[in-house]
Amino acid sequence: MENLTPRPPLRPVERGSQAQQRMLYVAVFASGMTTLAVELSASRLLGNIFGTSNLVWANIIGLILIYLTVGYFVGGRLADRSPYHVTLYRLIVWGAFFSGLVPLAARPVLSAAAQAVAGFDAGVAVGSLIAVLVLFSVPVTLLGCVSPFAIRLALREVADAGQTSGRMYAISTLGSILGTFLPVLWLIPEAGTSRTFLYFSEFLMLVGLVGLALHSRRAALQLAWMPPVLLIVSLLAINGPLRPAPANMNLLYDKDSAYNYIQVTELKAPQGRFVAGTRLLLLNEGQGIHSVWSPGSTFYGGTWDMFLVAPFFNKPPYRPQNIRSLCIVGLAAGTIAHQYTDVFGPAVQIDGIEIDPDIVEVGRRYFEMRQPNLHVIIEDGRLALHRSTKRYNVVGIDAYRVPYVPWNLTTVEFFADVRDHLTADGVVVINVSRTVNTITKQQDRRLIEAMSHTMQQIFPSVHTIDVPSSFNTILVGTVTRTDAANLAENRAALPAESNALLKTALDTAIRAVVPTAASNVLFTDDRAPVETIINSMVVDFLVSGGTSQFSH
Repeated sequence: MENLTPRPPLRPVERGSQAQQRMLYVAVFASGMTTLAVELSASRLLGNIFGTSNLVWANIIGLILIYLTVGYFVGGRLADRSPYHVTLYRLIVWGAFFSGLVPLAARPVLSAAAQAVAGFDAGVAVGSLIAVLVLFSVPVTLLGCVSPFAIRLALREVADAGQTSGRMYAISTLGSILGTFLPVLWLIPEAGTSRTFLYFSEFLMLVGLVGLALHSRRAALQLAWMPPVLLIVSLLAINGPLRPAPANMNLLYDKDSAYNYIQVTELKAPQGRFVAGTRLLLLNEGQGIHSVWSPGSTFYGGTWDMFLVAPFFNKPPYRPQNIRSLCIVGLAAGTIAHQYTDVFGPAVQIDGIEIDPDIVEVGRRYFEMRQPNLHVIIEDGRLALHRSTKRYNVVGIDAYRVPYVPWNLTTVEFFADVRDHLTADGVVVINVSRTVNTITKQQDRRLIEAMSHTMQQIFPSVHTIDVPSSFNTILVGTVTRTDAANLAENRAALPAESNALLKTALDTAIRAVVPTAASNVLFTDDRAPVETIINSMVVDFLVSGGTSQFSH
């Protein structure tokens, strides 16, 4: 039977003056801008600890969309029940206030997460990630209420519904565009993540209070305490680094750049292969050592040393003086450039490509990256190499580290471009990660084997070195067909006066050479399932109870 019960009439919409209607558009613009700024700042807030892998991005984007969905639904219903400007502006003010509180409330959680990530306590790390993401539920849901609520207030005639809603969504999207570029290109690098939250929140809060005052000064005065309180609490809480240096290190530098969360630490006492006073470059969640520098020494006993040996896979006798040029994709703070200069002399011309200018500045300031033979290129690695007209004896790629492997630097097309920039005796050397299942003791070499297969499409020979005491593997591709035994023959043919670091690196590499294994996975510009492999490796590693870290 059809229900003939009449529906209760909608509440009449509060009509405002022309100034009040214009303020409505300003509020929608500011709300759209803040929503996107919060989302992008969230990625940096979490990336400082958990990194910026696809898994983290998927969690951020997915949950933000869920919160916005709830906000759209709630905002629409609330607008029908209380179609008043005062209600809308209260939602905006509270949404802005809670947005500003997120980094403050998240700070102790992230500090605990930083310790958990350092110790690979997967339970605490995942729990912390979820806890921080839940903190965004209230502000993002409230901001999601704004657009449907504003459409309800702006709509005067049903015949204008399409035009009104289109105008509102266009204005909101314009704000979102500004909220996309402003944090990434300016505020986060210049002011930091927490202050970016603060600035957008304070701006939106002021917009909400002005809009509220246009309709009810009393209501605006009741919430006027929020901006000064948020400002004071924020300034008191956000001083100091998000991730303190470990107990055995001094923190020398700490900054959010446009691309990374950068920290420079200095060892107070000897640790492992590093002497006291050694400086380390840490990025994002701080698990990998991206560059190292020690006064008076360039021997570090790590992955960097293995880049020195790559040319010696060539047919013997291969002499150190044959090496005249090097290109480094992923310069960081210049450890490899230092070693090549010290071992092969300042006549070696080095082009170092690094996408982050702040890392370059850190290299010059804290890692003595001032070699006269080093030409720094601040640009995307693939693009910069493609534009170059030079040919090199060695192209070194130190831009891979699980879970951050730029897929565009792994493909057949990329390695073909690398081959075109190598001399007749040239080599390409890359640093790739592997993991170990601590239960089965089996190594997970899927990424290495896929990279080997991809490189074999371009280079006649690909050699493999498992760096001792690490999760790193070096792959070397040679322009001519070569044999792994060449390494030992070239070591034996070295002049007695050759650099001691080169001899030690060759001795280590000779013992660490393993047979090259390749899978049937091929990375191309059209299809490069790099992240699928890496995500599976990370999950398997954590589930197996891995306790070591991915590092050089």
